[in-house]
Amino acid sequence: MAETNPQVTPEALRARIESSFPARLGVEPLEISDERAVGRMVVDERRLHPGGLVHGGAWVALADSVAAWQTFRHLPPGHDFTTVEMKLNVFGPGRPGEELVATAEHLHAGRSTHVVEVRIRSGERLVANLLVTQFVLRSRDGG
Repeated sequence: MAETNPQVTPEALRARIESSFPARLGVEPLEISDERAVGRMVVDERRLHPGGLVHGGAWVALADSVAAWQTFRHLPPGHDFTTVEMKLNVFGPGRPGEELVATAEHLHAGRSTHVVEVRIRSGERLVANLLVTQFVLRSRDGG
């Protein structure tokens, strides 16, 4: 894998996402390394569909956010990315009070695309899996 950016840390991400969509949903960074990114979300009523279980959009918000953090760690200077494809499988319900922990690892980090797999657990139980493809772009500022 190419050079990484060690400035992408949980502390730096907390500041970066502070007023963003993931932060408003309660998505929190826990760990960032060259090998993986870990984040969490505690399930409450804001994240539920009318049947009382985690909404599909909440699963995606958690998993896509943690995948993004892993991607940021591996971007070359002056680059950003956008998600071009994702596939989510949910294996078990998320219920109020549960802590969902997502772990993202790169499967591929190329010059123009990154592919990241995210596994979401509730305790020891695997409850969801997301596979996401990111398209790498030059930053708007031309960096």
